[in-house]
Amino acid sequence: MSGFQRYLFRNVLRTLIAIVGGLALIALLTQGLSERQLDLIVENRQSVGVYLWVSVLATPQIISLLMPIALFIATAGALNVAHRENEIVVAQASGMSNWQVASPVMRLAALAAILHLGLNLWVQPAASRELRETVTHASTDLAASLVREGMFMSHGDGLTTFAREVRGGEMHDLLISDTRNPKESITYIAKTAYLVQSEGAPVLVMKDGHMQQVRENGALEMLAFTQSPFDLAPFINDQKAVVLEESDRFLPELFFPDMTNYYDSANVNLLQAEGHARVSAPLLNFAMAMLAIYAVLGGDFSRRGYAMRIALASAAALTLRLAAFGAVASGRDDPSLNILQYLIPVFVIVVISFFYFAQPILARRRLAARNPTVAIAQAA
Repeated sequence: MSGFQRYLFRNVLRTLIAIVGGLALIALLTQGLSERQLDLIVENRQSVGVYLWVSVLATPQIISLLMPIALFIATAGALNVAHRENEIVVAQASGMSNWQVASPVMRLAALAAILHLGLNLWVQPAASRELRETVTHASTDLAASLVREGMFMSHGDGLTTFAREVRGGEMHDLLISDTRNPKESITYIAKTAYLVQSEGAPVLVMKDGHMQQVRENGALEMLAFTQSPFDLAPFINDQKAVVLEESDRFLPELFFPDMTNYYDSANVNLLQAEGHARVSAPLLNFAMAMLAIYAVLGGDFSRRGYAMRIALASAAALTLRLAAFGAVASGRDDPSLNILQYLIPVFVIVVISFFYFAQPILARRRLAARNPTVAIAQAA
């Protein structure tokens, strides 16, 4: 690349990084204030580290969504500044063709498309799986959901718990009231308790306490114990098992779903539409870059600026992004329409390439055919 091309490449890249970083940060802050994320700390007593980790895991999907729009904004902004300061005019006057002026942006669009594809195919599904597992693990944390320090916790299954202190995985001065069988309610009081796994099921081991049981005839029985287990398996919600949705799956799992699985067989069209969206979305980077290039460089030079052209191109970019979303939705209803996910960005690329790159060359050839003297002068 020439010095001007490197200069333009750096300007667009710098602006792109700033826009993606800023928009991603805003999206993360917005998502971090969502009810699900706040529940990790408030309801499930998770650490701030878990809260931040969940927010970070959402970053690849946010970047993937914002990349094409950010590239359009960065390209339009950088080219507008360069054109307003006559840098583009000087470059064209020195003999640079339309392609040579636009090539730094197209190279950056190619890098953005490769990064976008990598995020879609590998990084996003891996992060999305980890995100789902982290949130599920936090929401099913028995120590956090069943016992709260200094609070009486009532559960719909007939369990009431209280612990004076919860330190790490150990509970002190624990009280458990089990009224699942109203005719024979049981109360446990223990100095300490901790959670263990027994044959894959969680068990609360209580130490140094006693049990009080009220029989159906009203008799009270008391039993002191040194160590006693309390089975927590009945209080686990089996419906909280991790189910891999379309955003959590890698490309082969989207295009070749397991038809023996109920979720896969019921959502074949949805999974395949998501797979095509993963592959076709990087093409939007080229389409958005071409829109921005044509908005600034596709017309005559104007000392008044290019606000109107950029505004029209922005409307076209928004329409393109919405059309891409619409193509994904159409593919979920009818798999034969998944081809639109590829045709829409390719159509924009081809049309703008013709008007920006090919038409000036064809115009010069027609002029040369009508006036050979001009063609010889231009060649000289």
